[in-house]
Amino acid sequence: MLTQLDPPIPVVTPKGKGLAHVLIDYGAEHDLIWIVFLDENGECWSYPNKDIRGQINVTMNRPAISWPVDDKRGRPMVVPNV
Repeated sequence: MLTQLDPPIPVVTPKGKGLAHVLIDYGAEHDLIWIVFLDENGECWSYPNKDIRGQINVTMNRPAISWPVDDKRGRPMVVPNV
């Protein structure tokens, strides 16, 4: 299933911040695939669900994260809101 996100969702990827415009769901035994246009250079990349994080959102109390991933947990490190 292909879903256009309206509005696009601001996300953080291994290559930097961007806007997710499309979400692809191939079914129960597959990761979701996010189609993201990067803020820095406009490149379009596809990322599996495990590589995507929501950008900081103070209203929703979502902290900033930093890449690269923390080797111990295999996830991005959380940076507290300041």
